Amino acid sequence: MTRHFLRDDDLSPAELAEVLELAAGLKTDRFGARPLDGPQTVAVFFDKTSTRTRISFATGIADLGGMPLIIDSGASQLGHKESVADTARVLERQVAAIVWRTGAQSGLEEMAEHSRVPVINALSDDFHPCQLLADLLTIREHKGTLAGLVMSYFGDGANNMAHSYALAGANAGMHVRIATPAEYQPNAGILADAQKLAAETGGSVTVTSVPEQAADDADVLVTDTWVSMGHSAEGRTDANSPFVPFQIGAETLAAAKPGAIVLHCLPAYRGKEITAEVLDGPQSVIWDEAENRLHAQKGLLAWLLAQK
Repeated sequence: MTRHFLRDDDLSPAELAEVLELAAGLKTDRFGARPLDGPQTVAVFFDKTSTRTRISFATGIADLGGMPLIIDSGASQLGHKESVADTARVLERQVAAIVWRTGAQSGLEEMAEHSRVPVINALSDDFHPCQLLADLLTIREHKGTLAGLVMSYFGDGANNMAHSYALAGANAGMHVRIATPAEYQPNAGILADAQKLAAETGGSVTVTSVPEQAADDADVLVTDTWVSMGHSAEGRTDANSPFVPFQIGAETLAAAKPGAIVLHCLPAYRGKEITAEVLDGPQSVIWDEAENRLHAQKGLLAWLLAQK
């Protein structure tokens, strides 16, 4: 049966551990798996701009022995001259996997429904699950474990990163705290899914509008830009922004556990969601996190391709 990766809970907790173990192995031995030898082609669609996702997928596919076929928005018929379903039926006969960075989650779901090769969500309006694989790999490297750790997210609780932190953290048995202004709450259905999953794995997912509560005794602090792709910047970045109290700075870090680590999926805006002092400081593991996009996605691809 073809497996797809459209949201963070598409992997069971045990499967998530397998993917992270594969990723760690491929970080140690970069060319240790060649499931795309041939080379086989992977179609990588970009409806939104990208730096890390584009480079890490292109490099990772090549490392696995394959050839990335990068298709930018407007350079294909996908979704306008040809339906998503018909595109899936054509692609499955030619490529080994499909990677798509897009807007609507429904498009990814339709692609997966009609594809017999794995479909991977490289970012949607609702989730960014590949980023969370890299984040979990990074946390595991620095903390030695995931289950039981407190991971606190600060910023827009209604965006794709908050949703993925809730689901992926719950899947890993972590205690996820989302600190966000009252008017930026996570999607209620996704939050309920995450809390149900956390109840099964021994973790928890809570939401607060008090950033100090989220920072208190946390093991991991994470944040994201105040303006996600596709959102208007109006009112989000000025001095009166509702996100100002949720900036990760020295005081936030001081409230966390000694040795807490800091993550940011990048691009970062120093002085907005995070201070330069913290981003460039000794507790930042942001550059390891950026590197791990490569290894995590290679682990995911290798795992998905082995499921047939």
